Amino acid sequence: MAIRDWPAAERPREKLLARGAQALSDAELLAIFLRTGVKGKTALDLARELLGHFGGLRPLLEAELQPFCAGHGLGPAKYVQLKACMEIGRRYLAARLPHGDALTSPTDTRDYLAAQLGHYRHEVFSCLFLDNRNRVLSFDEMFSGTIDGASVHPREVVKRALKHNAAAVILAHNHPSGVAEPSSADRSITRRLGDALALVDIRLLDHLVIGDGETVSFAERGLL
Repeated sequence: MAIRDWPAAERPREKLLARGAQALSDAELLAIFLRTGVKGKTALDLARELLGHFGGLRPLLEAELQPFCAGHGLGPAKYVQLKACMEIGRRYLAARLPHGDALTSPTDTRDYLAAQLGHYRHEVFSCLFLDNRNRVLSFDEMFSGTIDGASVHPREVVKRALKHNAAAVILAHNHPSGVAEPSSADRSITRRLGDALALVDIRLLDHLVIGDGETVSFAERGLL
């Protein structure tokens, strides 16, 4: 049975309009993106098949062109559209954290940093530089490494903070494993960075570890 023949409350598009995008499953959201199915399969059937094949929404979104297009019903046009949608989402979140405005929403800050770092398959260590009113000066990706970690140099962070004339810093890095729990190395580098920044009178406000669908705050854990 085609999706158009389903009860209205079960059709992904109508369900989104009635209840909001957050009410839809990963498969339903993907079905809206796909728009149409293939012979013998609705868009929702195809979406479920793709999620099963790739192992979930995140691996599907992170897939390279060749494996993505190997999926039945997909091609370069869909790949381009999906990547464009992801970039629109990142830029939307960036627009909610504009330069020159004070940080007032921890949720927006988390969402922004997660969008910037969560898609990387290797570890990326970044800094959000702020002035003395907690207004955003710059977001800089400072270091990157293998899936096992990044080599972080406190001296370079201090130099960049001074370059931006920052009064405070929020650190952030992703865990490609998807597990956001801070490691002993994360705790160690946070202490080193906090000590180094304190020497030049720059406050370390937080260190956020980005995982798969979760973010751990050092400040909330009392680890600073």
